[in-house]
Amino acid sequence: QVQLVESGGGLVQPGESLSLSCAVSGFSLEYVAIGWFRQAPGEEEREGISCLSIPWDGTYYTNRVKGRFSVSRDSDRDAVTLKMNNLTPDDSGIYYCALDLPGRTCVSPQFKYWGQGTPVTVSV
Repeated sequence: QVQLVESGGGLVQPGESLSLSCAVSGFSLEYVAIGWFRQAPGEEEREGISCLSIPWDGTYYTNRVKGRFSVSRDSDRDAVTLKMNNLTPDDSGIYYCALDLPGRTCVSPQFKYWGQGTPVTVSV
């Protein structure tokens, strides 16, 4: 059974940082596409924020987070981390991680397995 569990969300002020973690079980992280998606308040669509392909180490970032966010696999456990710096109110929302076999573009309908999400609120 594939399970994804996100953690690390919270309330921060603009300019601060957060690290989100996605712990994975039931699916090998040796051969996978894994992504982070954001559902903004009041929106139904989940925006692709960053996606990572393993083992090819290909990464994708949506334009508005380039230079601020970074995604990486944790070397000592079955997890992927999204490090978010210089957060703005536009980064607020529910952050989901999702995974599937490699070869996916970073759009939500292409991913089969999803976590329950972790909320991020950026506000003064």
